[in-house]
Amino acid sequence: MSIDFEIPAEAKAIREKVRKFVHDECIPAEKELDTKPLADVLGPLRKKARAQGLWCPFVPREYGGMGLGPLANALVQMELGESMLGALALNTQGPDDASMMTILAHGTEYQKEKFLKPLLNGEKRICFSMTEKAAGADATGMQTTAVKDGNENYILNGEKWFSSSASVADMALVMAKTDPNAPRHKQYSTFIVELPNPGYRIKRNVANMAIEGPHDDVIHGGHSEIEIKDLKVSADNLLGGEGNGFNMGQHRLAYGRLRHGMHNVAKAQRALDMAVAHVTKRSTFGQLLADRQAVQFMLADCASELYIGRLMLLHIAYKAENGLDIRQENSIAKIFHAHMVHKVIDTAIQLHGALGFSQDTPLAKWYTQVRSQRLVDGPDEVHKWKIGKNVIKAFREHGTTASAAGGDLL
Repeated sequence: MSIDFEIPAEAKAIREKVRKFVHDECIPAEKELDTKPLADVLGPLRKKARAQGLWCPFVPREYGGMGLGPLANALVQMELGESMLGALALNTQGPDDASMMTILAHGTEYQKEKFLKPLLNGEKRICFSMTEKAAGADATGMQTTAVKDGNENYILNGEKWFSSSASVADMALVMAKTDPNAPRHKQYSTFIVELPNPGYRIKRNVANMAIEGPHDDVIHGGHSEIEIKDLKVSADNLLGGEGNGFNMGQHRLAYGRLRHGMHNVAKAQRALDMAVAHVTKRSTFGQLLADRQAVQFMLADCASELYIGRLMLLHIAYKAENGLDIRQENSIAKIFHAHMVHKVIDTAIQLHGALGFSQDTPLAKWYTQVRSQRLVDGPDEVHKWKIGKNVIKAFREHGTTASAAGGDLL
């Protein structure tokens, strides 16, 4: 049987349509953010996107989305990430997108009508409150509790840390421990919390190393430290049933990791394009930079990294489309893309010289932002630990590591 790498014509057409929208509309609109309110920039973009049928790519058509499968959605996301406004324009920005998928898959009809519908319409935003200082990358170390108050409500108490977009969210998915005596992965549940709420207090947005520009607090939403104190949540807002919070959260994060990787490919591609545009017009000592072998080698390294990154994502999308297990590949790709985008942007800065080090191009800003990719949705070390365990397991069971190291791709 042959291996078919051909992308379906329909998916190619959607990719081209999104690529044109990003380059013709989103990237030019970025300059308007310096002088206009975000709503005045994003509103027209969203109107244009919807008019072209570009809205919520992964959401089924019956819910108002484009109904794309994993492969077509991957192609779209690998275009949207070239602009900070790309995902927002199509209402597929994180962390909202993964939370929409979670409610879509596990929500009751009441929850879909009350909470999902305004998210899909782009009227509201949602954050995901799981991470805690005490637990860090170990989600099973969460200490926030949810205690039943009769049959009508749960009372939540605890703290959350680095809840992305909490400061701009109208609701939150909050994970809390409902049964400390259950098996480790069945102790936690997820609740939909409407915001603002006095029991869910944002103590601060945690300052970090990323260079911020106009409206970044809204576009990216910040990373909030939250105090949860006597937060009353209706039992009707329990998502997916008691004890299912951890598994839902991991599935949600799995998509988030892939989306980060897709956007990283797009951002790296834009950085490489900027670098090539610069070296093909910049001369030193009487010669174009583009004609220097050292420069060509640097560009070759970037192109190679992007090629590998794209193949990883397309292979994972293929497996997801066919209902195959993607956990090992997801972890490998998560680590690879986080390093890849940092390397490509760093190379682009180097090729721009002092201009790249300045803030006259977006490269310096991107450089500080993408450093977070090695930490979010699980740091490098946690994913390497999982990958390594699977490699050892494969050898013990089969006498070879091939199935855990890409030798058994299908």
